[in-house]
Amino acid sequence: MPRRKSTHVDDPAAVGRRLRDARDRAGISQRQLSFEGCSPAYISRIEAGERIPSLQLLREMGRRLGVSEDYLATGLEREAGGEDRKLLDAEVSLRLGEVEEAFHLYTEVLEAAATTSVRARALAGLGQIAFERGEPRRAIDLLEQAVRVSHTEISDQPALADTLGRAYAIVDDFEPAMRIFRHSLAAAEERKDTVESIRFGVLLANAYIDSNELEAADALLQKTVALAPNASDPIFRARIFWSQSRLYAMREDATTAARYARKALELLELTEHTHYAARAHHLLAHVELDRGNAGEALDLIDRGLPLIEASGNRAELAVFRLERARALVQLDRKEEAGALAIESAELLADVAPHDAGRGYALIGEILEAVGDTAGARKRYEQAVELLAPGPSRYVLDAYSKLATLHEAEGRSDEALTVLKKAMALQAPGAGVASS
Repeated sequence: MPRRKSTHVDDPAAVGRRLRDARDRAGISQRQLSFEGCSPAYISRIEAGERIPSLQLLREMGRRLGVSEDYLATGLEREAGGEDRKLLDAEVSLRLGEVEEAFHLYTEVLEAAATTSVRARALAGLGQIAFERGEPRRAIDLLEQAVRVSHTEISDQPALADTLGRAYAIVDDFEPAMRIFRHSLAAAEERKDTVESIRFGVLLANAYIDSNELEAADALLQKTVALAPNASDPIFRARIFWSQSRLYAMREDATTAARYARKALELLELTEHTHYAARAHHLLAHVELDRGNAGEALDLIDRGLPLIEASGNRAELAVFRLERARALVQLDRKEEAGALAIESAELLADVAPHDAGRGYALIGEILEAVGDTAGARKRYEQAVELLAPGPSRYVLDAYSKLATLHEAEGRSDEALTVLKKAMALQAPGAGVASS
């Protein structure tokens, strides 16, 4: 089968000549140029035009020889003030929160991209923007394109791996999320990069929690906690406290969960990271609701809501409002809660199915309380469709309420069918979903 033509170099023989010339000018032997993953023998075969190196290898060889990867790949240097400058402007705009400006700049760069490396960076930037806009499926598509175009392992691109893994987790696709986080964690540990090890340790632990793999999450968090004292950034320590809170909440130890959530919140309130502070308010409110403290939870939500409005996207705002609806139900403000829950669930249905399922279950509970059993049954059915598969307490609770409703209306067969489905989720080997 013929080898597929490479898209990131002009000609293998020309690449070999440029590499040899650059090495000769630098006075470096093939052995001196070699590094892990690129032996002297491999360099010899590149120079002979027998092998096409990846952009990652070209980048590292160029760095050692004082030339750019673009020169080695195509013989052309990018002009200062051209694509590089526009990419830099786009990246700065995105960091400053000027999302629309960044979007236009990245789009212009992508349309005019002359090299695969520029195209990959533009796609990655647009993927990050899609993620921040609350469009995780669009983000996945763009970021996966960026990975393919870059010809670089995703574990060597921490920022991209972080966003892509979280996008998969948001849409409840945990297998690729965990694979990305595992590879990135292993690469960070191999580099002895403490900061990135903490980052991906926490991300992987949260994916384990979402997948109901609590023992794996616990072991990983303990390992990650051991690194935390060496990290001066309060965000890293807060992330660990946050993950520990979620883990204890899953184990129905609400008191310990609340303690860790408060630690995270205290750290974040000392920083300017309003987005993380907002999410910490949400987490603690969730824990307080599980403890039956609706008034305190509502106060936390109302304090965090302006923060998420300033720094979050529509989907994150919808999750916040869903938690507010839960608090209002406990405070017997059901009409207000119902309107909030419906608005939130409909927005989240495609973006975050698990959270949407929780919303529909809450709407069902409200409708049942006011005597609308047909409406309640419809919402419970929507809830289990989105929450399953997986033995989370939310899907099991929704199945239980649906079965009780069928039984109360004299449909014993339907009630039994629903209970069998709930039992099947708890059987060994059943799939898991976020909890």
